[in-house]
Amino acid sequence: MGHSEERPLLLLLLALLTLAICQGRIVKIPTGDLVRVEGTELVIPCNVSDYEGPSEQNFDWSFSSSGTLFVEIVSTWEAAFTAQPYRERLQKGEIQLRRIGNDAVELRIKNLQAADQGQYKCSTPSTDATVQGNYDDTVQVRVLSDALQVSSKSQPASSLRLKDGDSFELYCSASSTSLEHTHLSVTWELHRGPARQKILSLTHENRFHPGPQYERRYQSGDLRLDTTGDNTYRLFVSRVLPVDQGTYRCVVSEWIGEKGKWQEIQEKSVDVATVTIEPTALRATVTKNNVSVTEGDDLDLTCSIATDQKDDIEAEVTWYFSKVPDSSLPDAHILASMDYHSVVRSPLTVTLNRVGMHSYRLLVRDANKENSGYYFCHVALWAPGHNRTWQKVAEKMSEPAGVEVILPEPLFEVLLNASKVPEYSDDPTELECQIADVKHAGANVRFTVSWYYRMDSRSDEVVSDQLLASMDEDWTLRFGEKSKQRAKNGEIVFSKEDGARFSFRIQRTSEGDKGNYYCVVSAWTRQRNKSWMKSKEVVSKPVNIFWIAEDSVLLVKARKAKPFFAAGNTFEMTCKVSSEHIKTPRYSVLVTAEKPAADPFSPNETKHIISLNQDSVVKLENWTDEARADGVVLEKVQDDEFRYRMYQTQVSDAGLYRCVVTAWSPVGGNQWKEAGTSLSNPIQIDFQTTGPTFNVSVHSDTPTVYRGDLIKLFCIISLEGASLDPDDMSFDVSWFAVHSFALDKPAVLLSSLDRKGVVNKARRTWKSDLSLEKISVMEFLLQVHGSEDQDFGNYFCAVIPWVKSTTGSWQRETEIKSKPIFVTVKMDVLNAFKYPLLIGISLSTIIGLISCLIGYCSSHWCCKKEVQETRRERRRLMSMEMD
Repeated sequence: MGHSEERPLLLLLLALLTLAICQGRIVKIPTGDLVRVEGTELVIPCNVSDYEGPSEQNFDWSFSSSGTLFVEIVSTWEAAFTAQPYRERLQKGEIQLRRIGNDAVELRIKNLQAADQGQYKCSTPSTDATVQGNYDDTVQVRVLSDALQVSSKSQPASSLRLKDGDSFELYCSASSTSLEHTHLSVTWELHRGPARQKILSLTHENRFHPGPQYERRYQSGDLRLDTTGDNTYRLFVSRVLPVDQGTYRCVVSEWIGEKGKWQEIQEKSVDVATVTIEPTALRATVTKNNVSVTEGDDLDLTCSIATDQKDDIEAEVTWYFSKVPDSSLPDAHILASMDYHSVVRSPLTVTLNRVGMHSYRLLVRDANKENSGYYFCHVALWAPGHNRTWQKVAEKMSEPAGVEVILPEPLFEVLLNASKVPEYSDDPTELECQIADVKHAGANVRFTVSWYYRMDSRSDEVVSDQLLASMDEDWTLRFGEKSKQRAKNGEIVFSKEDGARFSFRIQRTSEGDKGNYYCVVSAWTRQRNKSWMKSKEVVSKPVNIFWIAEDSVLLVKARKAKPFFAAGNTFEMTCKVSSEHIKTPRYSVLVTAEKPAADPFSPNETKHIISLNQDSVVKLENWTDEARADGVVLEKVQDDEFRYRMYQTQVSDAGLYRCVVTAWSPVGGNQWKEAGTSLSNPIQIDFQTTGPTFNVSVHSDTPTVYRGDLIKLFCIISLEGASLDPDDMSFDVSWFAVHSFALDKPAVLLSSLDRKGVVNKARRTWKSDLSLEKISVMEFLLQVHGSEDQDFGNYFCAVIPWVKSTTGSWQRETEIKSKPIFVTVKMDVLNAFKYPLLIGISLSTIIGLISCLIGYCSSHWCCKKEVQETRRERRRLMSMEMD
């Protein structure tokens, strides 16, 4: 093959590719030419494909009877589009244009007329710059005259009353006088209210199609559709069922075939008959309604059937068993069944036999407790059909027959005793539930227990019992809501001592545990399938747990060993404790001292000195005298007596001393519970002294200084009364400052010097420094070096005198404070601005000299320029045109 033969093929491929690329909008009527009958409805769809434009596309419909001149019918976007002949039909709603999508519509014409035959065109307005694709499509519609006639032999529809298993036949006439070559299809339908079912159809192609629910009956021959010579269609139904009740309708459709395709051009229907099915009379009864059977005997029940059907009806019998008398059988299971072929299905222990024409016997061998319940007999009647098929014509459930299997129940008594009764709160409680006088309880019987609690109440008050714990048949313990958490914590213990004895123990009985307790013993019997069934329950008499809760009493009495003593001696105080209504108490003791406050208008201050807990552990509380760290002792003399000693007492120890005693009761597990607290009577320590009186004052020669100057403050101590040797007195001196004009801020510790000469300075946040020194025995100097603005304020000193007693011990006197002195720190203006001025003048002078030097150098070297005068040439002006 040469190049000349390949060229036409390439040109064809190129043309197809160009058509595919350039193809744009396509308007299409998906149906072919249509044929309809006068008076029916015409529906023509139209859509646009392969279009990218607005969200909704507009459509125009027009009509032409000759195919050349089109008349406007309706438009989606222009109301005035409709031509005059169609406006009245459009207003009446006979012509509608319904949008079914953004790019699709349907033209609907109701009550089709002969004048509506012709060509219909669907078009879409174009706003494209170039034409791509086609913008309209047409369809040819033919309108035929109505020549279809459908009728029933009986007008109006007849009524038939039938019984289960009867047969009936219905007739429907259908014919067409159309000049066209048309075919008819006939469908029988069953209507019950709004629902309808397709029974059997004869299509226009002469094929039978049964409905989904009638497929089996059609195959068996119980459902047939025949035709007769006079255009009559007969529906025959044999062996009717209750589901066949309703209205039967004959639906006839007329079809026409053109160009190998079939079109349904119209449809008509007629109601033929209303069929009522009388149900079959059926009754199923169990001969014995309530039966009692001893365990181990056979259970015998008979199901009797009564019906009005013929002898060729066979029964299907099924026996059900349920624990509840509910005929809906929510939890029932099948015991045995016999189908209409007399085939029996049952377990080995159950037998089902037919003992009469309409009697069926159920036999359960070796009945046990599990067989107690309700028995139902279900009967279904079946009728034989064509091709060896069977149809169910009726069914019925009998009333329940109650059966009770009696067990030889064991006999026993239940005794509940309280082995431990609480006398106080938190005491243990123990109850014992015992089974006695047991009879008829062999190896197949076991016992379990359940514990219950009932709150004490008035006679007219209803109180519900609360489950504490229960045992399953395998002795699995399950807790109630009241005891679940306490049992997990080990506060409540349930135990099984042996097969006939159970115990219940509350480790710590509380007020909420008061009430009545009782136990319920259950007897369980082993069944044949190795399971256990409860056969009997016995409730014990209740035991009341109660105690009188009297208020606890705790008394503490304090006394001192010596009525009078002097400073430096040993102070001794004894506290005796007595208590009532407190179980095995132990005591903790706290020794306190009440002293006057520094401010005479404030209440007294209470200081905790030393304590001893219920386990006899001693602890120093707020005892801060390091020199006398071992100077206080608290010891236990007896279980209810405690002794406090304070050695080398000082004047500062004066005050009211008390014992604070707390009683504790054991609650188990090395735990203690507070039972009460009591305060003893006060024991006073008061020193009658005639010693010297100390005063303190602050003096300064320079209360006003300039910043950076030295501040000197003197703390001077004076003595009134008896004179003392300088070696017999010493002082603790502390300096404080309030950095404000008024004493409205807390004082800040600056520095301190104790009586041993040790100096402590507080941390400062600015540059000035402090020094504190002792000038003489009764004079101390505080110096502030390099004072700052922050050092202004009120300064005062606090002094604690120490005086040596006749016994050689040092006694701490009451702290005294001086009146404040105000210190002012000023700023020296001259000194403040002296150095900045000198630095500014020097810098200005240097900068001026440098500027003069730079100007001189620039004018002398950088800006020098030679000027040369050149001879000017005379030139003639150039004309504008030349330019």
